[in-house]
Amino acid sequence: MILNLPTGRRHTSKALEVLTKGGTAVSAAVRSALIDAARRKAGAAIRADAERLANDESDRTEAMQVLRDMETLRAW
Repeated sequence: MILNLPTGRRHTSKALEVLTKGGTAVSAAVRSALIDAARRKAGAAIRADAERLANDESDRTEAMQVLRDMETLRAW
């Protein structure tokens, strides 16, 4: 479920209400939200780095050369 809430104290309270609905403790809800946010941020950084590398012609050329070099070693 994706819930888009504006920022601000009132909206933060509403978000916390949503996260604690069903009896989840506030501390557990906040901990889970922090971990989820950190994972999303790390994932975004990894995707951005992958896109940057995918668009880097010299990096792709070097990667292909490494793969060719490794292929020759596999015959050993």
